[in-house]
Amino acid sequence: MALGLNVQQPDATCDDENCPFHGTLSVRGQTLEGTVASTDMQKTVVVEREYDVTVPKYDRLMKRRSRIPAHAPPCMDVEEGDTVTIAETRPLSKTKSHAVVAKHGGED
Repeated sequence: MALGLNVQQPDATCDDENCPFHGTLSVRGQTLEGTVASTDMQKTVVVEREYDVTVPKYDRLMKRRSRIPAHAPPCMDVEEGDTVTIAETRPLSKTKSHAVVAKHGGED
């Protein structure tokens, strides 16, 4: 158990200072689960979460999704379609305030 969360430390090492495991980045606040939708940026992944919202007028549920940019340290080998856990951190850029802390595998 690392970081005070129920996640395993990755086997690989890295020299990224914004890595929650091998650098100085601390995690705090929420932890969220989602699917990696995009890995097009360097050291950044977009995590997509789907959830249901009640529409009272029609007494139905409506699907919504949120896309959260998260820092992906080099020691976490993340690909599109993987289910990951992200944790809240200090702001790393204009849009990034989360980091990947665990990978749960692909979407099969």
